[in-house]
Amino acid sequence: MSDSSEVDAYLDGFEPQTRTVLEQVREAVRAGMPDGAETVRYGMPAVMLAGRYGLHFAGWKHHVGLYPVPAFDGGLEEEVRPYRSGKDGVRFPYDREIPLSLITRIAAAIAARQ
Repeated sequence: MSDSSEVDAYLDGFEPQTRTVLEQVREAVRAGMPDGAETVRYGMPAVMLAGRYGLHFAGWKHHVGLYPVPAFDGGLEEEVRPYRSGKDGVRFPYDREIPLSLITRIAAAIAARQ
């Protein structure tokens, strides 16, 4: 399994402004999954839970994405819906404020399902 140094190497491949956003997303995910382990899977950073299912994030040209993000019940899904991209991904455009507290709550909700 990979470790946080591989995540650092992934982030080093981005321009400083994008890297800053990705670092904030990384911290938001880790805050929601404090018992998770960082790794790189499928070419993108992830926080894994008990060595399996977790939450991946990736930097793209115009947005940062989270994968997989399941459908949630109630209010959390209402907050996530505007960012949905496909059935199990979400996109947060760089040209808008990244909702870090929402990302932490997404990560925590996924961790709670384990």
